[in-house]
Amino acid sequence: MPPVEWFIGPHQVVHGTNYVVPPTRRAARVVTVHDLTITRFPELCDHATLRFPALIRRAVAEGAWVHTPSAFVAAEVVDTFDIPSERVRAVHLGVPPQLALNGDPATLPLPFTLPSGTDRYVLAVGTVEPRKDYPALVEAFTSIATAVPDAALVLVGPDGWGAASLQEAIDASPVRHRIVRPGYLTAEEVVLTLRRAAVVAYPSVYEGFGFPPLQAMAAGVPVVATDVGAIPEISGDGARLVPGGDTDALAGALADLLAGGPEVEALIDRGHRRIRRYRWDDCAMGLLQLYRDARDDRPTRGGGG
Repeated sequence: MPPVEWFIGPHQVVHGTNYVVPPTRRAARVVTVHDLTITRFPELCDHATLRFPALIRRAVAEGAWVHTPSAFVAAEVVDTFDIPSERVRAVHLGVPPQLALNGDPATLPLPFTLPSGTDRYVLAVGTVEPRKDYPALVEAFTSIATAVPDAALVLVGPDGWGAASLQEAIDASPVRHRIVRPGYLTAEEVVLTLRRAAVVAYPSVYEGFGFPPLQAMAAGVPVVATDVGAIPEISGDGARLVPGGDTDALAGALADLLAGGPEVEALIDRGHRRIRRYRWDDCAMGLLQLYRDARDDRPTRGGGG
């Protein structure tokens, strides 16, 4: 490909924000690697994303610096691609802002209908794909459904790929009538749905950061998540963590949080404190320092790209 300066003119740094950064003539390059599902769990990836490792290796070989959203992913990148650690920089992202709602969330109509006999729900938010392990969440909810007859399971997000396994799990559940899939919701609808949730579940197999738990903490909703990937680093003590792949532990945590009480209130309070660590201003300053370091390093590494 021709250098990107042909299209955008001279620049000091070019940042590819999603695994790929175009070649440059003189500008330093930074590439964001959000996670390494592509190497850790290739069976969970589609054909297009399986090309990313080769593109990352080529960019790094040509002098690119790497940005990751967590220290966990930074360490994985160093080990996987044999990159000097000083050229890989972890800069945490920020918590997505909570949009203002036009009215009291408790009285606004939800963008979906809860099943008859239920008035609260466990919520999961995200595109349906194998990495999210929603079938395990369906199984966990099914196992506690009798004990919480007033609760539903709501899975918000469009189908990505691998949605058939989720539908199979729902079809096999004896409480499938209490499982709701609204599909894609607008940003305002997601905020309302979050604020009305009883519990937010994040049962992923692997994550490099994790926005939904932080969004739930900001909304004052208790979170149960798996202790995989960067989730412990990002969520800390603001979420109830369970072993990845342990459906019984997930079910037990859901039941505990749905029961409420002082421990749940304490968890919500810790979540409020946790999200103070993730400010977009801090992210911007961290990236700015990364850009300066990449720019200042460029003359010592030659001009081609």
